Amino acid sequence: MSTTTTTWGTTLLAPDRTRFRLWAPESAEVALEIEGRAPQPMQAAGEGWFEAEAPVGAGARYRFRVSPDLAVPDPASRLQAGDVHDASVVVDPAAYRWTHAEWRGRPWHETVLYEVHAGTMGGFAGVEAALPRLKELGVTAIELMPINDFPGRRNWGYDGVLPYAPDTALGTPDQLRSLVDAAHGLGLMIFLDVVYNHFGPDGAYLHAYAKRFFDEGIHTPWGAAIDFKQAPVRAFFEENALAWLRDYRIDGLRFDAVHAISEADWLDTLATRIRAELPDRHIHLVLENERNAARHLRPRGGFDAQWNDDGHNILHPLLTGEREGYYEDFCDNGAEKLAKVLAEGFLFQGQTSGHLGAPRGEPSAGLPPTAFVLFLQNHDQIGNRAFGERLPAISDPRALQAATALLLLCPQIPLLFMGEEWGATAPFLFFTDHNAELAPLVTQGRRKEFAHFAAFQDPAKRETIPDPNAESTFRASIPDPAEASRPPHDAMLALYRRLLALRHGRIVPHLPGASALGAEAVGEAAVLARWRLGNGQILTIATNLGAGAARAMAEGETLFESMAGAAGTLATGELPPRCTVALLSQG
Repeated sequence: MSTTTTTWGTTLLAPDRTRFRLWAPESAEVALEIEGRAPQPMQAAGEGWFEAEAPVGAGARYRFRVSPDLAVPDPASRLQAGDVHDASVVVDPAAYRWTHAEWRGRPWHETVLYEVHAGTMGGFAGVEAALPRLKELGVTAIELMPINDFPGRRNWGYDGVLPYAPDTALGTPDQLRSLVDAAHGLGLMIFLDVVYNHFGPDGAYLHAYAKRFFDEGIHTPWGAAIDFKQAPVRAFFEENALAWLRDYRIDGLRFDAVHAISEADWLDTLATRIRAELPDRHIHLVLENERNAARHLRPRGGFDAQWNDDGHNILHPLLTGEREGYYEDFCDNGAEKLAKVLAEGFLFQGQTSGHLGAPRGEPSAGLPPTAFVLFLQNHDQIGNRAFGERLPAISDPRALQAATALLLLCPQIPLLFMGEEWGATAPFLFFTDHNAELAPLVTQGRRKEFAHFAAFQDPAKRETIPDPNAESTFRASIPDPAEASRPPHDAMLALYRRLLALRHGRIVPHLPGASALGAEAVGEAAVLARWRLGNGQILTIATNLGAGAARAMAEGETLFESMAGAAGTLATGELPPRCTVALLSQG
């Protein structure tokens, strides 16, 4: 039985007694409706709160009647009896018997992230089955895309409306706990992507009875902004983060698009509370933040790292030649920009972004390299393409191999996207399962997004973009691990294994205290970068993603070279095309 009292939702007081709470400041009265029992008036507890106790335990199904014509699920539901519009279910978060209760996590610098969509891997049970092969690969942390309850049976997760409830399409709460437990038994961490900047378009009933949850004066791409000035709103999301970390023993959280949260100070409050309430575990907190707010990443900021979109957005044009959309800010002078990202973390540190039309970022040069999560691919950068192509389909294989070596050997924290390690041929498309009214609007909106791209000026061409609501779109996005044993995928998998073994053996132990020594462009698409590791050794990585040779001089023990004989050429000042060389030398 749970002993943690929550502000929102349910608290088990005894095996057969539960407290229910709801913030409904727009409702004059609220009734608790438990299946099989007569409706029970809830007591007003002040400041818009209503509460009641009932002689029921885990498994009871309930709703809140907030007006004569509307009964809603619990916004802090721990489990739904069906989908987002159905009854909520009382859950005992402490009922699961953990096999690895002694687990305290792993230090941040050991992290190699592997982002997955649980639905395309067969749900929580499917991810659990994949853990041994991911450990063998060299991954140390599985990052789940959002799993909270969303409408329908398939969704990326960012349309969720019940942040506390694992979606039943993926499995039960105990199947999620089993996944986490099994990961800990293998020495792996589990991270979860959480969405605190908006609710999805179907099933977000808070608008009906808690209008103060939202600030109508601030507009976002998803409507009125969530109002983090309200104490109940802050409590709702703080307790949500703690629920994942405490009740499911999740090791880390990735906070989606926090630039859409107007009260940026709340992020620091959240991190402080998490650190205070879970002081004896390695808990890792990672931001996605278009603002490049470096202050959150400093020791007092409370966050371990930020997704380094700048790094990806420079590497992608170098690999593909693409220039449209937000790549316009990154495609010119790519080598100089890549050098800055490797040396200082962010490219934009206060300059005006042409794409955004506003200043972006804060100085980041003093931050450790581990304050940045670097990637070549992720769910956004693949799935937000019209046809969901992965990098092997749109880049030169030798250049991609060189970029992979840079990703996995540089001191920034690497992130892989599921199937990347063998060059999966399945695309990753945008998919949903919305109702008959919403589905065509989503399909039209998706196709309209690409109207300004040169390839989609013709409306007929836009009609070929896969329908997000078609089940076939979801099915096409399921990677096939059997590919990994066949050429040329087996060679790519061997490359990832070799590079990750090098990272864990020669680089990871010395990342604490590491710092950048600088980087410079040595060609149109070539960079030479150096870092001093914590043990005093110098890590040098020379990367040339271009088709012509570059000039680069470096010496040291060769850790890796992506082309035979390349290390020898560095001593004479030449770096071959589409090649990465990594060297270690004494400081």
